[in-house]
Amino acid sequence: MTPAPAPREGGDPPAGEVVCHRCGATADGPATAWTCSVENGRRHYFCDRCARDNLRSIESRLDSAWW
Repeated sequence: MTPAPAPREGGDPPAGEVVCHRCGATADGPATAWTCSVENGRRHYFCDRCARDNLRSIESRLDSAWW
C-alpha cells in the first residue's frame, strides 16, 4: 500500500488525496464526513465507515470538555 501524501501546510489535502489510515479507502470527493486525528504531530484521516465503527474508541480519547 502506498502511503498517503503529506497534507499541505495550513490545510487539508485536496479531494482524491485523502486516504483512510485504517482501511486504505480514498475520498471520491471532498472528505466532509471523514474524521481527522492528529497523533504524534501527524494527521491521520479515517473514512466515515471506519469512524462510525470505532466511534467509542475515538470518543474515549477526548477530554470530557469535548462531550
